[in-house]
Amino acid sequence: PRPPGDEEGAQEKEAAEGEGAVPGGPVPGAVGSSPAEPPQSPSRGAEADFYCVKWITWKGERTPVITQSENGPCPLLAIMNILFLHFSVLLQVKLPPQKEVITAEELMAHLGDCILATQPREPSEGLQLNFQQNINDTMMVLPKLSTGLDVNVRFTGVSDFEYTPECIVFDLLNVPLYHGWLVDPQTPEVVQAVGKLSYNQLVEKIITCKQASDSSLVSEGLVAEQFLESTASQLTYHGLCELTATVREGELSVFFRNNHFSTMIKHKGHLYLLVTDQGFLQEERVVWESLHTVDGDSCFCDTHFHLTHDGATAAPLDHRLQQRQVDQDYMIALSLQQGQEPSGLSDLELARQLQQEEYQHQPQHPP
Repeated sequence: PRPPGDEEGAQEKEAAEGEGAVPGGPVPGAVGSSPAEPPQSPSRGAEADFYCVKWITWKGERTPVITQSENGPCPLLAIMNILFLHFSVLLQVKLPPQKEVITAEELMAHLGDCILATQPREPSEGLQLNFQQNINDTMMVLPKLSTGLDVNVRFTGVSDFEYTPECIVFDLLNVPLYHGWLVDPQTPEVVQAVGKLSYNQLVEKIITCKQASDSSLVSEGLVAEQFLESTASQLTYHGLCELTATVREGELSVFFRNNHFSTMIKHKGHLYLLVTDQGFLQEERVVWESLHTVDGDSCFCDTHFHLTHDGATAAPLDHRLQQRQVDQDYMIALSLQQGQEPSGLSDLELARQLQQEEYQHQPQHPP
């Protein structure tokens, strides 16, 4: 099994080492949009160095969001979008107002400026030497941001990762890195089987346990394997609840899930992911995507976190009434998911049941 790092980076690493390809991962494709003056014979890698810029209004400022096509260098874009959205660094990371396309080299240059700006102001020799060492380590890691980072999660906490040199970038920029792949503490057999192991260590344990002669070890390995299979989406309900409780209000962070790095924010107690899909480049009302379920059922929001109808441009005549109803149902679902289960039904089932009852009592309006 492949470690849960960036998919494109893992594929390039395998190709460089001459190992056999792991099935299940698509070959990275080129960005679907070309620059204004592309090279005469651009290769796939050359095309992938260009990214379209989507401009939004964020905290009263016209702010750029870097979009990507499938299998783009998501670690770099997730970090850069945080720097663009972060109000305190807008003057350090600012693009020309008419910028429509940006290159990976330009993004790297902006990122380097932000890292250098973190130099401590204290004249302490120890702090300066430590900063210089961190800068040297970061320079070795920066090229990986455009291909993918090796990330190895631990299942004990939303900010628990096995430390790797790549983590220095997040530390220097003070950018939190989270995940939601946690073991539910109410399943003691899974807690026992997984323990404090990282993903890579758990895979090794499963292989070892399957070859053991002790039936208890074999059983423990099967429990661990079942956990990985049942949580293949790399997000659990316990992890989602822990994320909601841990992330601070208004905090911008990077969220890791399914070999992808996303820009995340917490607004009024709820989590949202920045929509960076290039397909929504012209959809001004599609900026954030809610993160309130583990099954991918989400809602799109605009820059003010008001719900939109999947980016549709045509709204019905009774738009205000329908929007009020959608907002109410959405808040009910989120509140139920963060609370305790009052019955045998799951939070998601209860939310859907309440939504159905609300719609049945809602008067019908002609379109």
